[in-house]
Amino acid sequence: MSDIQKSDLKVIDLVNSNKSRLQILNYGATIFSFKMYNKNEEFINLIVGPMQAEDYLTQTYREENKCFGATIGRFAGRIANGKFKIEDDEYALYQQEERVHLHGGEFGFQYKLWEVDKVKEGENPSVTLSHTSEHMEEGYPGRLQVKAKYTLTETDEIKVFYTAKTDKDTIVNLTNHSYFNLNGGGSVSDHFMQVNASKILELDEKNLPTGNLTKLKKSPKDYRENTLLGNRELDDVFVLDVMENEVQAQLFSSLSGVKMKLSSNQSVLVVYSPETLPDTWTYLSEMDRKFPAVALEAQNYPDAPNFRNFPSSLLKPGELYENNITFAFSVK
Repeated sequence: MSDIQKSDLKVIDLVNSNKSRLQILNYGATIFSFKMYNKNEEFINLIVGPMQAEDYLTQTYREENKCFGATIGRFAGRIANGKFKIEDDEYALYQQEERVHLHGGEFGFQYKLWEVDKVKEGENPSVTLSHTSEHMEEGYPGRLQVKAKYTLTETDEIKVFYTAKTDKDTIVNLTNHSYFNLNGGGSVSDHFMQVNASKILELDEKNLPTGNLTKLKKSPKDYRENTLLGNRELDDVFVLDVMENEVQAQLFSSLSGVKMKLSSNQSVLVVYSPETLPDTWTYLSEMDRKFPAVALEAQNYPDAPNFRNFPSSLLKPGELYENNITFAFSVK
């Protein structure tokens, strides 16, 4: 178990007028659970993760590195060879196996205890959390001050708003790593998914970008039309065709009648649907062993600092980094 104690953990409850309930964990600024009524008036949890908050503190949780519902930073995704440059200065980062830096390093934001700054109750309840990453933590330059605000609207939207400021040139790419199962259990193989992307990033054998974009026309990974997920393992970077205030992706389960629409101000969507998840803890909902969940991660391009043709991830002093993500839920 980490040096963070069970007594340090806080679970913040946000409840709207529909009785939908969003729970946020201060460890990792994590979406711990989200419950709402399905078409059969059953109160189901749509977030996949460990049942107990203290499970997040275990060494096993860190070793598995599945980041259930967590805020990922300083840099979501992979950075090749564990290094990048800002002008003439090269920075070496913590490297996992095969010389890859993943999800912010050994102790990224998902493994930090965040401060709970403010909890707002009543209409459109929200919680704001903050974390300060010191200069050269995990190899990143600059003292980075980050805030994460989660709002549960009266229309069953989960709004995620990340901001960051730095005192020195640095790179930033934050995202939320929630796993969804709109049935409240079982498998996501019966879910339909639609992603407004006509191109995908080409990845190598280490899941690192090559710098090339691949057109999805006639590809089995073309999800521009609603497509059954089925028994297909996914770990792909979709280059979004639509930007902020437009629906970028959708999930739908006819079993529960729950639909989720995603919108953000980000340029890509990482879709991660693993064949299995660790069986070393009990989950909030009873999951099938095969294809139990899918994560939709709105962010900047992975390895962006090492490709000039990718959108910049550079943040300078005086600038404000922003990532707005909305998960909008409805039932039909």
